[in-house]
Amino acid sequence: MVAPFRLHSLEETAVGVGTRAGHTRSLRRRRAQRRGRLLAAFVVLVLVAMAVVAAFRLEAAAPVASVTATMAPSVRVVSSPVVLPWPATGQSAVAVPSIGIDVTSGPERPVPIASLTKMMTAYVVLHDHPLALGQNGPSITMTQTDVGYFDDDTVEDEANAQVTAGEVLTERQLLEGLLVHSANNYADTLARWDAGGIPAFVAKMNRFAALLGMDHTHYADPSGFDQASASTAGDLLKVAASDMEDPTFAGIVKMTSVTLPVAGTISTYTPLLGVDGVIGVKSGFTTAAGGCDVVAVVREVHGHSVLILGAVTGQEGPNVLGTAGAMALTLANQAGTSIGSSPLVHAGEVVARVSAVGNTVVARAGSTADFLSWPGVTAERLLVDDRTIRAGADKGTKVGSVVVALGEQREVIPVVLSRRLPQPTVLQRLF
Repeated sequence: MVAPFRLHSLEETAVGVGTRAGHTRSLRRRRAQRRGRLLAAFVVLVLVAMAVVAAFRLEAAAPVASVTATMAPSVRVVSSPVVLPWPATGQSAVAVPSIGIDVTSGPERPVPIASLTKMMTAYVVLHDHPLALGQNGPSITMTQTDVGYFDDDTVEDEANAQVTAGEVLTERQLLEGLLVHSANNYADTLARWDAGGIPAFVAKMNRFAALLGMDHTHYADPSGFDQASASTAGDLLKVAASDMEDPTFAGIVKMTSVTLPVAGTISTYTPLLGVDGVIGVKSGFTTAAGGCDVVAVVREVHGHSVLILGAVTGQEGPNVLGTAGAMALTLANQAGTSIGSSPLVHAGEVVARVSAVGNTVVARAGSTADFLSWPGVTAERLLVDDRTIRAGADKGTKVGSVVVALGEQREVIPVVLSRRLPQPTVLQRLF
């Protein structure tokens, strides 16, 4: 049975429509309220986060400052040139290792150097078999080969020291005979002991010469009797300076004589040893080389003990060794009086700037660096930022050091703030 069709009245329809509209408005209102609450919560979260960040930034350590050098990295000593009394013949040179200078008499060319060769022989032996001061080193038994070296030197009228087969000499004794009495046979014995043979040892000598920057030097034998062993006065001072750094070598070349088991007491050929403060180092003579000498003296200069070396080659006359020694000593003495003292950093000198958050303060050297000097030498200066500096650091705070170097001289000068480095403002801390 079909249900009868019912026609709604206009009133009923209006009521239904109103009810639905009200429901929609209520739904929209609730949604708006929910969005409002979410927005408010988000704003609160943002404000809380900003407060946390602000608190963190305000409580954080002050920013680290940058330290930048403003000084020149090098400084050249300017003063009147030194005039030295160069010999009229041969070649000559002076060196002051502590200042890092070596000066020659003019353009150099390799010439025979006789027994000055033995400075390199000793250098190689002590490099390969170092001796602490006072030590004797290994014992070496003389063989018939060593006796043969002595016999050959005697026939050739070379400087020598007698040995016998079975005699035992220490490394130090052989070096003493080599350097004090200039024994050529000891040079050959040491070469064979060190390298197994003379050619191998000579190859070592030339390798070390290259390492020391002796660009005009070539060795042909360990003793210098071979005139093909050639060098220049300037080159010779390079090996002499390195030798004198070894206390064993320096101690031996001061000796005027040495006593050995078979050879007995034998004296030095080096002239002026012990005269006017001469403490070494080596002389030499052959017909090809003429008179040669390298002297070492220590002089008090501006309150410092300074090693000065002088070298002379190719001298002639009736007393060639005495002439060479006197000329070398004169050069060394004149060099000593020509050494100056120069302030390479001045106390209060601005050497750096320190910057943080837009503020910059200069930093100054805390003291003066006075160095022994020579006209024309150049000193190196390096700023070392050795600690973390922050904004707000007080006046006088150490921000680093200037390391000054000239030759063997080194000095470290503190660098300090000239005034307080400002703290960042609140806005700078926040943003």
